[in-house]
Amino acid sequence: MAAELHVELVAADRSVWSGEATLVIARTTSGDIGVMPGHQPLLGVLESGPVTIRTSDGGTVVAAVHGGFISFADDKLSLLAEIAELSDEIDVERAERALERAKGEANAAAERRAEVRLRAVAVVH
Repeated sequence: MAAELHVELVAADRSVWSGEATLVIARTTSGDIGVMPGHQPLLGVLESGPVTIRTSDGGTVVAAVHGGFISFADDKLSLLAEIAELSDEIDVERAERALERAKGEANAAAERRAEVRLRAVAVVH
């Protein structure tokens, strides 16, 4: 059996995803990071961006994450996000409309959130 790490992706309002994985890629304030079983303990600040989880059964889970923290110790990875959505929960048309609206209003934060949501969907498709 391949080495695994236990992953918990939690948003402020709900548990988004939990399970076993072989690799998690996330964006932190220090740059993109990949965490595999046996990684050194870490604590970091999450940036808005897609989080990619390679599950132990060979699947891929992608989520749009907006802010929060990442911590890893003893093959347990916690992603505590302010906002997180699984890619299959994202309404692409709604995200595209939100992006256009944010650009029109020159709202950089809303524009970034919409772009991250669309990138999370693009990773899967």
